[in-house]
Amino acid sequence: MQEDTGRKSPKYPLSIRILHWLRAVIILGLIWSGWYMTSLPDSTPIAKFEFFYPNHKQFGVLAWLLAVLHLLIRWQKRRVLPQTPDGLTGWERMLSHAVHRLIMTLTLLIPIFGYSMSSSFTQSDGVPFFFFGHLPELLPKNDEAFALFQALHEYGAYLLLALIVLHVAGAAKHRLQDKGGETDVLSRML
Repeated sequence: MQEDTGRKSPKYPLSIRILHWLRAVIILGLIWSGWYMTSLPDSTPIAKFEFFYPNHKQFGVLAWLLAVLHLLIRWQKRRVLPQTPDGLTGWERMLSHAVHRLIMTLTLLIPIFGYSMSSSFTQSDGVPFFFFGHLPELLPKNDEAFALFQALHEYGAYLLLALIVLHVAGAAKHRLQDKGGETDVLSRML
């Protein structure tokens, strides 16, 4: 498939489709692991503090990097991206754009809140990133700032999950009601 011909395509470029699904898996895994690890008792320090927390942090950084890469590729390939279907009603078009923009915004902000939370926590052991070691902690240790970033990280994740459910519901609605029609946009991302 040609990715940059200067013409609109019925599908998203392969690079964007791969990033979309990879980010979806990572983000859903992060939301699940966030719930699970915070529910673990402190009496399970190996599972909680040596497995889940470090992996949640490093996959959060990865999710942020993939979101930045996704935005860069979208900008680079903006001339060939499929347009919003004309068959959508005004409110569907508005909701679709808002949900997509909010999902992208939150996939950038939530990891920053998580990093800020870890960086400002007085007992933090830092933010690891796979084989690259720990990221520098740029914020001063401050448990009040930690509490703010913790709330932003947590509530942002709940909002992101709600938007993901709305996104999936919209794609499913158009898939089931408009299969093969102009507003059946799921095939663009497959």
